Amino acid sequence: MSKFSIPLKFELQCSIMTKESIQKIIAKFNLNTGSLQYTPLTNGLINDTYLVTNDDDQQYILQKINTHVFKNADVLMDNIQFALPFLSAEDYAHITFLSTLSGKNHLVQDNDFWRMMTYIPNSSTYNTTTQTSTAFEAGRIVGKFHQLMQHADTTLFNDTLPKFHNLNFRTQEFQETLRKAETQKKEIAHIAIKKAQSFLKELQNLNTSILPVRICHNDTKLNNILFSKSTKKALCLIDLDTIMKGYFFYDFGDAIRTVVNHAPEDEQNHELIYFNESLFKAFVDGLAANGPIFTSAEKESLPLGAVFMPFIHGLRALTDYLNNNKYYKVTYENQNLDRCQSLFDFAEKALAKKEFMSNYIKKVLV
Repeated sequence: MSKFSIPLKFELQCSIMTKESIQKIIAKFNLNTGSLQYTPLTNGLINDTYLVTNDDDQQYILQKINTHVFKNADVLMDNIQFALPFLSAEDYAHITFLSTLSGKNHLVQDNDFWRMMTYIPNSSTYNTTTQTSTAFEAGRIVGKFHQLMQHADTTLFNDTLPKFHNLNFRTQEFQETLRKAETQKKEIAHIAIKKAQSFLKELQNLNTSILPVRICHNDTKLNNILFSKSTKKALCLIDLDTIMKGYFFYDFGDAIRTVVNHAPEDEQNHELIYFNESLFKAFVDGLAANGPIFTSAEKESLPLGAVFMPFIHGLRALTDYLNNNKYYKVTYENQNLDRCQSLFDFAEKALAKKEFMSNYIKKVLV
């Protein structure tokens, strides 16, 4: 999803905003600054994001929330506001949302939903990594997030994306879309459709009834972790739009799919997709550095969770492809199908490592 930090590469946004219209939006936030410059950032697939810089080189992040995806953006901001007081520690960087001139944490302008937040200086993100030190830090910060959030009142949080990782819902959504899809698209995607049906049988073994409900980030891919450019330490999780109730294997599996695999999400050459055992071990070591947090049932769910999350993302991409790309931004017609096939390939490779993952988790996570 959207980024709170400068991506490695800048491109122009798909949506068109004039300089004057952006400046009018910025002027309605509580910024005591002179002239402002902005740069579009396009690392996110959902929201439109801009880096705002003032004359003193102070920087902020301005975002337009995609209300076609987040239909209850008010709830989204409420969840973030409930979470932020917990997400602050000596080893966890704090993000602050700026108020508007009218005192709100967001702005509704011409039916668009805007917000602005502080930018953490000297920071960066990584789409992938080959470094065990980065994998360790990713595990540590994901564990730290859950350590900090474990005392939050779950009843305060509402679902910003109802049934976001719910397998039954995603299955029904896929099957309904499949029935309505164009014949040509189904023919092109026939291998992916077969794999989806096979995975659905395997993942019925994932029993959530014995797992505690936690406040999860729900989108812990590696590039949603902010790192210090100088120390290389993980600073915090960013892109907080999906903070809501869930199970820890959601956050574990989503991180694993991007930490242990160096290939991009839409990689077409599947020989480049792999499961790096050393990076997996480093990530789990990082989790363990926070001390005991998770129940025995949670720890037992993690290996299959590392299969579940790439699969569920792949299934959503396949569903979106069959539905003519209404959810994710795409730069070419079959990009969602490429995403699906790449994610399914990694899910297969994760499934082959299930015993390895289980043994290491039992050894390291107390």
